[in-house]
Amino acid sequence: MAHSPSVSDIQILVLDDEPDLRTLYELTLLREGYQVEAAGTVQEAWDLLNARRFDLVITDMRLPDGSGIDLLKGVRAQQRRERCIVITAYGSAENAVESLKAGAFDYLTKPVDLKQFRAVVAAAARGTQAAGAGFSASTSAPLSDGGSGHGNKGEQALARMAGDSAAMRMVRERIVKVARSMAPVMVRGESGTGKELVANALHANSHRKDGPWIAVNCGAIPENLLEAEFFGAKKGAYTGAAQDREGFFQAAHGGTLFLDEIGDLPLAMQAKLLRAIQERCVRPLGGNQEESVDVRIVSATHKDLPAEVAAGRFRQDLYYRLNVIDIDIPPLRERPEDLPALCQALLGRIARDSGQPERHVTASTVARLAGLSLQGNVRELENILHRALALSDGETLELSDPTHESGSASMPLSGHVPLGAGTPSSDTVSTPRQPLPGDLQGYLDEKERQILVRALRETGFNRTLAAKLLGLTLRQIRYRIARLKIDAPDMQGDEADD
Repeated sequence: MAHSPSVSDIQILVLDDEPDLRTLYELTLLREGYQVEAAGTVQEAWDLLNARRFDLVITDMRLPDGSGIDLLKGVRAQQRRERCIVITAYGSAENAVESLKAGAFDYLTKPVDLKQFRAVVAAAARGTQAAGAGFSASTSAPLSDGGSGHGNKGEQALARMAGDSAAMRMVRERIVKVARSMAPVMVRGESGTGKELVANALHANSHRKDGPWIAVNCGAIPENLLEAEFFGAKKGAYTGAAQDREGFFQAAHGGTLFLDEIGDLPLAMQAKLLRAIQERCVRPLGGNQEESVDVRIVSATHKDLPAEVAAGRFRQDLYYRLNVIDIDIPPLRERPEDLPALCQALLGRIARDSGQPERHVTASTVARLAGLSLQGNVRELENILHRALALSDGETLELSDPTHESGSASMPLSGHVPLGAGTPSSDTVSTPRQPLPGDLQGYLDEKERQILVRALRETGFNRTLAAKLLGLTLRQIRYRIARLKIDAPDMQGDEADD
């Protein structure tokens, strides 16, 4: 078993050309129990680095004979093990992003808050302790712990992303590579590609794997509750707030906060989120004091955020903060060779969840599935397999027509649904002997889609009128239209938001 170093084993190099600040950082770290060396120039730092090994390097950005970025790039070029924390000037978002892209573990802004300084150093130190306990210093891949299940968490998370295509191998390799830093990651991909699986694998392969994992669907939270949900609320902050409650940031302290469908956040909330990320502190609704939070942000979207920025619907400064590192997940149509492995993995999971015996997918079934558009990607594939499994007998799964397994309409369960072309009639009557749906959520989604389509048609595609007809707010109907991927010509009603 590898030795897990204590705080007193951690060797830290502090690099700053201002003697007072250098002494302040050094004394703060010594009081925490770390071993510390200090340097005032890049050359002095390299002399120390060439003479011995360190665990952490804390460097100012601007130095008399170079920059912290130069030192950081040199450490990476030599494939050294030191984790780097960069100190940047206040408000210099460009330098902060540049340092993270160059491989910094994290950054701090001047004037440095010593409480935040200690927290960031502790987080980086925990990472070096994880490296000693379960990660190889010469490779980025997690080591097996002999099957105990605890240290193997990262490998298990990666294995859930079935498929051995070149594209998926690249995704897994990138996850392992970027999981080690604190840099924010943006996961991009079409709906149903598995963005949350990727985000969870990032968490499971990081030094935060034993900390909390909080996943949030930004598009599913009513706008008037966003601030309380994200930052918490004090007792009496609003009607019904009978006690203090923590928000997503507080719940994710010491771990990872996954913000799914980040593109759905309204602009006002985007500004508050940006400040929380920059300042690393939040103020609960109704509170007077800010609370420090230590979270790593992973976000995801199926939207084209650069286009959203250009249209004024997404803040450019927030986009730059979130998109320090990006991971793109290819749609299923671009990796058909993954279908057999995906089918088998999904069938195994469905069987375990439902208590049914596991079935095997045949080559003919895979061929039929490959002929479908599968615009809903892996989620749509899972829905199809759910229905087929419920209606199949024997040990193998055969699909005569995957889109008609439970009497559903001949259309994908997910993906964009154009009105007027292949949309099911709203007055379809189910016979009493129709089999129970093998995928209840997919069945309910289809019924909801039919009702929305009918309401939109009857109101001339005016969302405001359709919402009133169904007893919904405009925001609620827009959310449902987006979630169910309903396309319609010249829809109106955005001017009367609730």
